[in-house]
Amino acid sequence: MTQYRLKRAYNPSSSEDGFRVYIDRLWPRGLSHETFHYDLWDKDIAPSSELREWLHADIIDRWPEFEIRYTRELEGNPSFCALRHLLEQKPVVTLLYSSRNEKHNNAVVVYNLLTKQKVV
Repeated sequence: MTQYRLKRAYNPSSSEDGFRVYIDRLWPRGLSHETFHYDLWDKDIAPSSELREWLHADIIDRWPEFEIRYTRELEGNPSFCALRHLLEQKPVVTLLYSSRNEKHNNAVVVYNLLTKQKVV
């Protein structure tokens, strides 16, 4: 069974991270391609631009609705199904995100879906 972890892209990589997947649509500001280590950048599972921009207008108040909307996007996204299948074959997976907010970001929703935790 895969062990999933969450980590900011700005934190140093570690041998304990296992397979590192960056799941944001935009490149992390200020990081170079030479210094940011990831095994896969899956832009296709990031929230739609419309949903991401909607959330950032009021992250705290809109978070519960974002979880619902983004979960729907992921459940209807063939790229998410493919990613889930790939990750199930890895012993340790670290989901990387660039947000400063560690509790309210798309990686939390992906993590909860992959670990089958109910958040909504």
